[in-house]
Amino acid sequence: MVAAGRRGADGGAPAVVRLWERATVTLRDRLLRVRAIGGLAVQAGLAAALSWVVAHELLNISQPVFAPISAVSTLAASVGQRLRRTVELIIGVTVGVLIGDLLLVAIGTGWWQLALIVVLAIVVALFLAGSAAVVIQAGATAVLICTLSPSIRDLEVPRFVDALVGGGMALLVTAVLLPLNPLRVLNRAARPVLDLLVTQLEATAGALADRDAARARTARSELRQNKGELKAFVEATQGAREASTLSPLHWRERHGPVGRYARAAEPIDRAMRNSGTLIRRSVTLIEDGEPVPESLPGAVADLAEAVRLLKRQFAAGDEPNRAREQALRAVQTAGHAYREGVGFSGAVVVAQVRTTVSDLLVATGLTQEEANHLVRGMFGELRAPANPHRD
Repeated sequence: MVAAGRRGADGGAPAVVRLWERATVTLRDRLLRVRAIGGLAVQAGLAAALSWVVAHELLNISQPVFAPISAVSTLAASVGQRLRRTVELIIGVTVGVLIGDLLLVAIGTGWWQLALIVVLAIVVALFLAGSAAVVIQAGATAVLICTLSPSIRDLEVPRFVDALVGGGMALLVTAVLLPLNPLRVLNRAARPVLDLLVTQLEATAGALADRDAARARTARSELRQNKGELKAFVEATQGAREASTLSPLHWRERHGPVGRYARAAEPIDRAMRNSGTLIRRSVTLIEDGEPVPESLPGAVADLAEAVRLLKRQFAAGDEPNRAREQALRAVQTAGHAYREGVGFSGAVVVAQVRTTVSDLLVATGLTQEEANHLVRGMFGELRAPANPHRD
């Protein structure tokens, strides 16, 4: 029994440690979440307060409840869509007011009138915009007009003004009073994308060098899990463009680091997809026992280093010259591998190194024609491999 008690005590200790570690990780994740959206919370509080003051004190609206709601709703939209959300709020309110007023005059009030007005308001909103935000605002406004107009006079104008004030205050806060740093927004979103690409390219280079098919398959699977990161990056580019367009503090950055960074989203997306093909073919290459020249893993490793440099230089707001040089070095090494002798899948890996480098060069700000010209020149002579592998 004593032994059993000891085993129970000893077995409980690891469980307590695991529970503590899990709680620590959870707490850290939640603190990071709060840190990430803490600025949004402050923006929302300030915008709500300003909306109330402007509507109540300056415009003499007795109960401007919808003004702060509109402000918070605008700020709750994804970064990069706040100007659009403000326009959607105004369109939705306008549709709801017009449909509600016109039909109330014609058919009066009641439960079936309410149903008919809401249906028509939503149908018209769908026809005009098709946005969920417009539909929700049109339907909600129609409900308010139908239910409150008999007891509250002149409800329509305050409702419209509230939407305008709330959206306007939200934009004022984000553009002037507490503007986002567009470069920081881009860095935060791009880091997971580029880190994932670097990690899996490095893993593939090691797998090629060691002929480790399992490691290459793992890299292939990991790189496929990139949809969330890419979506966040694309949304961040929209937010950065919006911030640098609306905020006077960041106007100069529209055509500098922020503009270059934002334009890189599409070619980086292509680089991710082409790298996926590269890794997939690396798996086949290893499984088929094709030759692996020493320079082939080196080319993939050079490509990974080019992505790492691109991330660093974008984050610093620098011209990505070193990233371009490193990317072209990867092409040169791939050319050596091709001429040393590769098989069918090896030739595809070489081709994907070239294509991915071209994407990265476009991401640095070069045109597609310039990128292709540099890649061709750096690759060297295009002649058949010395020892082609035939299936």
